[in-house]
Amino acid sequence: MIAHDNFKLQCTGIDTKVFESLEISLVEYLITEINAKNLSQKQVMTELKKAKQDLNKLKEGDDPDYNERFSPHVYLTQYFLDNIYCNFLAFFLVYRSSYFKNQLKILDIAAGPNTILFGLNLFTQSLSNFTDVSQFNFSYYSLEKQISLQTQGSKFWRYYIDHQAQPINAYCQFNTKDLFEYKKFKHQLPKNFFDFIVISHCFFYDDEHREESCFIYQDIFHRCLSAQGKVLLIIQANKLYKTYNSFPQENIQVENQVVNSFVKLLGLDLIWYKYLTSTGQRTAMKSSFLTFAEHNLPRQSYLLDLRKKYLGQNFTYCYAIDDFVILAQISK
Repeated sequence: MIAHDNFKLQCTGIDTKVFESLEISLVEYLITEINAKNLSQKQVMTELKKAKQDLNKLKEGDDPDYNERFSPHVYLTQYFLDNIYCNFLAFFLVYRSSYFKNQLKILDIAAGPNTILFGLNLFTQSLSNFTDVSQFNFSYYSLEKQISLQTQGSKFWRYYIDHQAQPINAYCQFNTKDLFEYKKFKHQLPKNFFDFIVISHCFFYDDEHREESCFIYQDIFHRCLSAQGKVLLIIQANKLYKTYNSFPQENIQVENQVVNSFVKLLGLDLIWYKYLTSTGQRTAMKSSFLTFAEHNLPRQSYLLDLRKKYLGQNFTYCYAIDDFVILAQISK
């Protein structure tokens, strides 16, 4: 991890032990789940193609529907590990700034397949090299609209934890809720309870959805955070800049303005932020990225055969990151 300036961190390393264990378990789980569908190979490939087309909307600046039969499986294969890697690093930064406690109550909004929970677990496992992790106790509460994503995430969580020698102590509650129906379920969320509210990558491209979600987020922050509670925001660089009709650039002043505007939009005050990048650059490396990754980034080796067989990807995929991690608190 190399600090290029006060805000940019280049991340090319990984805790191999904990991530390899996770990746091996993920491959085993996905193979079991796909085989359990009792479909022909042709049917599997047809369904995977439809799911892949849905998730490819992310690359086109649109929001996927996640409603195909294999949408969660494609997500778990293609995006899951990178997002966990980002969450792992986010918890490291929280730990380094002394906000990581032995007992934490976390609300994960638009949780997907619970990537935050996995990132928290892997980071805690990494701490076991120099502290007794049995002292840690977490309460994790997820909100996610797509029941298929949530179901696969929670099923894989149970599968993964069952194969761990020393799993974390975590009470988990998985709630299938549509964020935009917040008024119907807001009374179910505990008041002034959570130490952290996390929103990881759930920021909308659509202007109307983005505006409405910001009002909902603000209300959740005010109702549900404890007195000293914090908000952890994780957003991909291009999406953050696109919100302000701009683009990533090596200009710290512009970057500061964009981040502060984003935080204010959510009714928050900035504590700190870091831009996490694999390449060490704020601008895209484009055509030379694959060569860079091959020589510098940790590989996702165990998923390789699965990606080739089901997604037609013949290149070696590496852990890569291009995200802003932002810690904030309610405006005083």
